[in-house]
Amino acid sequence: MPNVILDDYQIDAVNRMKNGCILCGDVGSGKSRTALAYYEKDFREHGSSMPLYIITTAKKRDTKEWPEECEPFGMPFVGDIVVDSWNNIEKYVGVSDAFFIFDEQRVVGSGAWVKCFLKIVKKNRWILLSATPGDTWKDYIPVFIANGFYKNRTQFVHEHIVYSQFTNFPKIDRYLEQDKLKRYRNQILVKMDYKKRTESKHEDVMVEYDILKYKSLARDMWNPWKCEPIDTAGELCYAQRKVCNSDPSRVEALEKILKKHPKAIIFYNFDYELEILRNFCEERGIMYAEWNGHKHEDVRTLSGDSWVYLSQYSAGAEGWNCITTDTTIFYSQNYSYKTLKQATGRIDRRNTPYDILYYFHLRSFAGIDVAIKRALKEKKQFNEQDYVSSRYSSRKFHAV
Repeated sequence: MPNVILDDYQIDAVNRMKNGCILCGDVGSGKSRTALAYYEKDFREHGSSMPLYIITTAKKRDTKEWPEECEPFGMPFVGDIVVDSWNNIEKYVGVSDAFFIFDEQRVVGSGAWVKCFLKIVKKNRWILLSATPGDTWKDYIPVFIANGFYKNRTQFVHEHIVYSQFTNFPKIDRYLEQDKLKRYRNQILVKMDYKKRTESKHEDVMVEYDILKYKSLARDMWNPWKCEPIDTAGELCYAQRKVCNSDPSRVEALEKILKKHPKAIIFYNFDYELEILRNFCEERGIMYAEWNGHKHEDVRTLSGDSWVYLSQYSAGAEGWNCITTDTTIFYSQNYSYKTLKQATGRIDRRNTPYDILYYFHLRSFAGIDVAIKRALKEKKQFNEQDYVSSRYSSRKFHAV
């Protein structure tokens, strides 16, 4: 492996890896490099006619992060290596006798991506990379099937899942024979023994919100921005979050943070937040760049002692890194613990020059902010329907 030096924990992982495994490492642990080292080893053992296909996020594909990772290995790029996004996985169903690296694990559930994945792995060698491989046993079903532990999802459900009898929709009550499931997981999960050098400091920054306007939303069931009734749980939650996230106190808190930490990544959720953040930067003459559904600007274009990088969670929580700042600000909370975990990893890289990394979480005491915070603390996905059903009666919110 020319020009490639692996850490001891990465070498250990390569030696334990096998076809069909999940390489599990924290964000910033060097999963990409470790995966390529395993491919290089597998390549030598199985001959010279094994092209490499890397299925990754659209952002990682567009920023050409994988070709940069491949370069030190001396790997060719014309015809032998293909890097594409999960959105295009269907294009590769007919490929055979190749090696696939599935980056940022997306094979959860039973949708189109999972169906394509199961077809691909039957005819190729493959591994998966993930910082968060699964929260529940059902998340492992596609990978268990791909490894031949079960014929299909039906067999898994029949052997291991008991559904609740007291709900109107399928809700898992408990799992059976979990010792068997643990054995299967241990067979395929290769954990990287990555000891972080950095210290992460997380701070909740409490901000205000318009209490009267917030309460009026659930009382009147009326959207003041659209001038129309609120009919769904999602609409109510969106409106409540807009009251909280648009409060001027958030900008005031942001300004205080940037005085002490003038270079920062800022994560946000919604377009109205982006407009607030753009105006904030332009009014104060702060250099900024964006990664979202509108613009794809590389963080590396920012330089100097004062700048911010505005990244929308769903577009930019994974697939890139930045070692020129020690600060991330979460302007608003995201519903997903996995997304938050990925977002924190953008500055937490093994080659960062910083010893201490700072994370500031802006949130209010509003009910929805508190509920989201609780779900994230429990490493769960915030559920709008459950939140509204538990907090508001059917009389107030008959459409739930």
